[in-house]
Amino acid sequence: MSDAPRFELFAFWRTSATYRVRVAMNLKGLAAAETQVNLIEGQQHDPAFLKLNPMAAIPALLDHAAGAPGTALTQSLAILEFLEEVAPAPALLPSDPYARARVRSLSLLLAADTHPFITPRVRKRLAQMPGFDDAAWKDWQTHWITTGLQGLERRLAEPGTGRFCHGDTPGMADICLASIIVVMRVFKIEVAGIPTVERIMAACEALPAFAQADPMRQAGAPG
Repeated sequence: MSDAPRFELFAFWRTSATYRVRVAMNLKGLAAAETQVNLIEGQQHDPAFLKLNPMAAIPALLDHAAGAPGTALTQSLAILEFLEEVAPAPALLPSDPYARARVRSLSLLLAADTHPFITPRVRKRLAQMPGFDDAAWKDWQTHWITTGLQGLERRLAEPGTGRFCHGDTPGMADICLASIIVVMRVFKIEVAGIPTVERIMAACEALPAFAQADPMRQAGAPG
């Protein structure tokens, strides 16, 4: 039998979405061979990659298991749901239907309502507008990250929050939270008034699955 990993992850060192998949795979003890797609150099627009994801976005995940369809999976939360189904333990979602919906809601607050505003494609479009310089981009990033994290802080006052976003074990919402914080640090952005978020992030970073996925520890990271 081949010792090659079952999964192939198309990745870039600093992206929030790739980080989410790395953490989930680490938590579940799954290995992936990584193929780097340099977003700064525009490799996401190469024809070969566009066959995997016509949206020119990462991550993309290929499953090389026997019988797998050979089609790349895209969208980080869809990939996390897939991993939850093929490797159910440890679970990223609680068993109770209401709790599962809450975790998905917290996850989407971050991955759908916050992260899309700060992606390279958004910056590229905004940079085409007169007067939109680096300072304006920093202000834009700060606004949307602050909006998202302060909104999450208010949500974390709900019943169900424990050591982590929901309960006392890390799950999908914690992965999404950490994915925003680690990129926020890369861009040297600070957000005030989020003590519960900061407490949960510290609990996440104490776990090897999160620490090993840190952007600065990945291939291609500076220094």
